[in-house]
Amino acid sequence: MKPMAHLGVGIGWRPEIAEAVERLPGLDWVEVVAENVCPGHLPEALLRLRERGTRVVPHGVSLGLGGADRPDPEKLAALGERAVALGAPLVTEHIAFVRTSSPVLEAGHLLPVPRTRDALDVLCENVRIAQDALPVPLALENIAALFSWPGEELTEGQFLTELVERTGVRLLIDVANLHTNRVNRGEDPAAVLDGIPLEALAYVHVAGGVERGGVWHDTHAHPVPPVVLDLLAELRSRVDPPGVLLERDDDFPPEQELAGELASIRAVVTAGSARAGAATADPAAARPATAGAAATAPVSAAPTTAAPATEVPGVGVPGTAPEAAAEPEFRGDIEPARTRVALGQAALLSALVAGTPVPEGFDRLRIRVQARALAAKRADVVARLAPELPGILGGRDPYREAFLAYAKGRPMTAGYRRDALDFAEHLLIRDLPADPAARRRLTAWWRDRAGARPPGRIVRWARTLVGRAA
Repeated sequence: MKPMAHLGVGIGWRPEIAEAVERLPGLDWVEVVAENVCPGHLPEALLRLRERGTRVVPHGVSLGLGGADRPDPEKLAALGERAVALGAPLVTEHIAFVRTSSPVLEAGHLLPVPRTRDALDVLCENVRIAQDALPVPLALENIAALFSWPGEELTEGQFLTELVERTGVRLLIDVANLHTNRVNRGEDPAAVLDGIPLEALAYVHVAGGVERGGVWHDTHAHPVPPVVLDLLAELRSRVDPPGVLLERDDDFPPEQELAGELASIRAVVTAGSARAGAATADPAAARPATAGAAATAPVSAAPTTAAPATEVPGVGVPGTAPEAAAEPEFRGDIEPARTRVALGQAALLSALVAGTPVPEGFDRLRIRVQARALAAKRADVVARLAPELPGILGGRDPYREAFLAYAKGRPMTAGYRRDALDFAEHLLIRDLPADPAARRRLTAWWRDRAGARPPGRIVRWARTLVGRAA
């Protein structure tokens, strides 16, 4: 596998911190959420970064390559357009599923795929489809999870290794997600790092979170804790990562704190370079450790590091095809595997968002925790997309109470913007809010965005009767 283009140390670009990002010292690159930018109308702050030579990488969140269905051609085309518009050296996505087609359900969140042969076959074919459609190389991120699937056949390391071997896809390793899965699923981050092909590493994510009730929540809204920086050092002791990026999506701190977190990340990467030099000077220290020893050795033991990634002509250049990989080793007809994966994902997602029984073998407590987290995230995202709604309903708490009552048993099927309109219509059908002035404001808000009048009284009665019958 050819070395990946060197990126350096970067930060996730978000509109809320756009001005601060422009002033951050020593910033090498940024990552943007692909679905949040329009190729023909890029934000001025992002264009200024590009003009001064800062690289921009689009990071997708909605493809759902781990889902049972083949990738949506329109979503793939949209991701490719953003890569070209941004002059990106690669695009990234997640090893996750986000929706089901039968029934039509949207998670609004990245959910883990089972580490089974069926799921791996489906994922590999979906990745190959995506690679053929994209104009630049693709890298996939390991995700954080609150729960495990029953009956898994592969470890995380085995799953990722075979994925790379069968598709040639790059890896985006999130060390914060490794910590999350250590707390939530009892997985050993060092074993994962020892088991995966680090020569396939595209770059690294670093982020903060918080532990509540024995569950680690990957919030991207808290400072990066020392335990995550320790995992970055663990990874750095094994390989010189082409890039490292700080993610922050909410509760943004002052500019000085962002700069301080980036400095801490850069210090870990730089210290790893110094240890690598010392190991090279000492032949005994440079001898590779065994897999078992590497899993338990402290960072200071300094195992051999890979050679620093260098810029290679034709790699990561927009408009060039991704590196060819060996033909995927699918186990016969893929359709039965897709059907089995679809049934399992539909049963799980229905339990999470529609209140159906939890499938056999899952930890019911963890599934309830995940269901509450999905509902809370759904309420928060709708409030960000439609900030007028909390104001109309009297503030954050009344809005949240009303939205969670609406969401119970009403799964999202067409994205967050449609969800906001459906929520408003749900309230109006029930003659809510009770205050006539607030109801008039909500009606005007709904009409402006839905392009039609709210349903009349007869229609509202009919829908209410249908809802009761259901």
